[in-house]
Amino acid sequence: MIIVTGAAGFIGSCLVSKLNQEGFKDIVIVDDFSNPEKMKNLEGKIFSQKIHRDDFVEWLKQNHRFTQFVFHIGARTDTTEFDKNIFDKLNLNYTKDIWNLCVKFGLPLVYASSAATYGLGELGYDDNEALIDQLKPLNPYGDSKNDFDKWALKQERKPYFFVGLKFFNVYGPNEYHKGRMASVFFHAYNQIQEKGSMKLFRSHNPNYKDGEQLRDFVYVKDVVEVCYFLLHHRKDSGIYNLGSGTARTFLDLVKNTFAALGKPPQIEFVDTPIDIRDKYQYFTEANMNKLKSIGYSKSFYTLEEGVKDYVQNYLTGKKYL
Repeated sequence: MIIVTGAAGFIGSCLVSKLNQEGFKDIVIVDDFSNPEKMKNLEGKIFSQKIHRDDFVEWLKQNHRFTQFVFHIGARTDTTEFDKNIFDKLNLNYTKDIWNLCVKFGLPLVYASSAATYGLGELGYDDNEALIDQLKPLNPYGDSKNDFDKWALKQERKPYFFVGLKFFNVYGPNEYHKGRMASVFFHAYNQIQEKGSMKLFRSHNPNYKDGEQLRDFVYVKDVVEVCYFLLHHRKDSGIYNLGSGTARTFLDLVKNTFAALGKPPQIEFVDTPIDIRDKYQYFTEANMNKLKSIGYSKSFYTLEEGVKDYVQNYLTGKKYL
């Protein structure tokens, strides 16, 4: 059995799809299954059991003998939520419980960390574990992910194989339910379809022109390819970046979305809201050398390839992976 937490969500459901494509059917999916929009992500997927996240820890205690691998992808990911108690419960303490059971029962674990741990990138974007204690995330979500990374590295007892994946700006199919937390690609597609134009934040940093703020955008199909690689790799434990390795501008993103729709670019710039302006990231880019050094050799989708595939094969017609 392979366990996938957050299985009804964006990345989790795409991972279940990838596992199905590779012939894995005995999958235990874990989530809060109360959102009907999220449940659409699971239509057509093959799995053997469905466990509510509140019941999972006790379930694992009883069923660890049948478990081959744990992908803990589920998390509260709302960067605008500022109630630390929510993140302590769902991101920090829940993950500690899963970690401890993986240690106790000898189970391999891949869990979702986040590039939000890097804050404004004062120390760069290298997945050097020696720097993790010095990172300064910008919000409680980033704090919760960094707090767990720090805790995990300090544990004397660790799963025989574990990897924390620092997801950068992931985009792609199955994010329809995410609302305001969906990727910029999703919002760009909808805004262009509705209004024929797209609004981007104006730059308030003299080092960057309007629309030339840079992000590391990574296609969700690449994310699940890395997860699948780790399912079979099972060595070189640690915390790894997972981005494309190439920063691209928001202008690149939007122009490619217009191109995928066969429409001429119509772009407007608006001021970045005052309340987020001092915490706005102008540059993120994952150093991917560490993952490559352990043998991951597949090439990543370029922005052009990812946008075209996402827009034409999924967003148009609201299809799922």
